[in-house]
Amino acid sequence: MSFDVDRVRADFPALQQGVAFFDGPGGTQVPRQVAEAVATTMTSGISNRGSVTAAQRRADAVTLGARAAVADLLGCDPGGVVFTRSATQATYDVSRALAKEWGPGDEVVVTRLDHDSNIRPWVQAAERAGATVRWVGFDQRTGELGVEEIRAALSERTRLVAVTAASNVLGTRPDVTALAEAVHEFGALLYVDGVHLAPHAPVDVAELGADFFACSPYKFFGPHHGLVVAAPGLWERLRPDKLVPSSDAVPERFELGTLPYELLAGTTAAIDFMAGLAPGDAPEGDRRARLLASMGAVEEHEGRVFERLLDGLRGIDAITLHGDPTRRTPTVFFSVAGRSGDEVQTHLAALGVNAPASHFYAIEASRWLGLGDDGAVRAGLAPYTNDDDVDRLLTGVAELAR
Repeated sequence: MSFDVDRVRADFPALQQGVAFFDGPGGTQVPRQVAEAVATTMTSGISNRGSVTAAQRRADAVTLGARAAVADLLGCDPGGVVFTRSATQATYDVSRALAKEWGPGDEVVVTRLDHDSNIRPWVQAAERAGATVRWVGFDQRTGELGVEEIRAALSERTRLVAVTAASNVLGTRPDVTALAEAVHEFGALLYVDGVHLAPHAPVDVAELGADFFACSPYKFFGPHHGLVVAAPGLWERLRPDKLVPSSDAVPERFELGTLPYELLAGTTAAIDFMAGLAPGDAPEGDRRARLLASMGAVEEHEGRVFERLLDGLRGIDAITLHGDPTRRTPTVFFSVAGRSGDEVQTHLAALGVNAPASHFYAIEASRWLGLGDDGAVRAGLAPYTNDDDVDRLLTGVAELAR
């Protein structure tokens, strides 16, 4: 596949600072095309959506264009794309709407592998409804989350299972398709946190079997906001709290207040940028095909560079790698013997390497691994990561480990 990392890097102004960014799991750097789309939209003359004035029509076109772009990225119906302030807000909103149908005796399943934004909203909603929460752990040695462990927590009273498509600290990619089959056998819904998967692999929500799939554009080169997708028919079932005069149509009934049109334009630009990461590998007019080709090329590139990082870390005796899942995103969680995470982060930052240390809101995973609330150092790759970035990180860690 035709992935040229130097060509990709040239579109990121931030990379000209000479910093090696390994904090992509917390938010990627932004290409100039996205910044230009945001600025152009903000200065174009725009108002609330409508069909009378040019400004109204422009807002409508931006909104519908962003829904179409997300649909191409995730393989879903554009009429089922809901935009929110963040993936966390999306999950809270959906949990509150669904919990209106729950009561005592109902059950919700969450996992200790997940980011807290796909745990706490469900736990709190279940508590308010009087429903029971069932917790599922993961293999502390490998970081794997097994299908059978989820299946063992299911019953005829299960209403929803919340699971990550990829752990934002360990990179673990559970078999979501198999999990969906098990969940649906019991008539329950599956809510998938796809925030950490969408930047690294092709996504097909229907193929995954996810009833809901949430992600965040700022994790794949876009602006700071969130979104969640579902089949329009499923959205029709839910009655969120909303203002009386606001639209009751789907998906608008779930979008509280006026949408940030400039951010939606930036999201479309980010998805178009992703579709061009492997030029020539798919027909020019078919954005979905180009996205699949590009994300396949990204997986190949990131996989090669990630092996370089893993091999280097494994060669340093003082390093402990937390989890070793077979199928993962290019993300590693590690500790250096005798050094706190803050010491490692600070030393690397002085060398122009951004690799932060924390639990990164995957606090249940950190505790489950015995790391408490301190967590560890996380190094996550992005499509713009190259061999030089990896070598600089390894050199810095090796200095500390001596």
